[in-house]
Amino acid sequence: MKERAARALEAAGIVLTPAERESIEIADFGLGDFERYGLAILVYVNTDRVCAKELVMLPHQICPEHRHPPVGDDPGKEETFRCRTGLVHLHVDGYDEVTLRPGDQFTIPPDTLHSFRAGAEGAIITEFSTRSRDELDVFSDPRIVR
Repeated sequence: MKERAARALEAAGIVLTPAERESIEIADFGLGDFERYGLAILVYVNTDRVCAKELVMLPHQICPEHRHPPVGDDPGKEETFRCRTGLVHLHVDGYDEVTLRPGDQFTIPPDTLHSFRAGAEGAIITEFSTRSRDELDVFSDPRIVR
């Protein structure tokens, strides 16, 4: 799966170093059904203030509903998704479904429930956000382990 994600990124014109190829995370959220629920994640940077990632999704793959809760004085992660390839169907609490096409972007406020699904061709999403604390994400499905 790492190699498949790396090839998709390179096909989209995103150049990867050998270390980046190796660092791609395959997240199945503990559900054991990566083809349906999951993401391939490449983290470029994640500091106390900013984070930048590439998210690679297979056709119709889903990132389950979750939120990024407050941590201490931090209100929670704010993230902007920018679609690079394919279609992304965002479900964000308080909004109608948002469909992102290449070049479209959407910002999700902190501590807001959201999920997203790739279209028929899969998708690549660039995520720009405040600090990422994936291990603290709160998922609506109690079976999910991050």
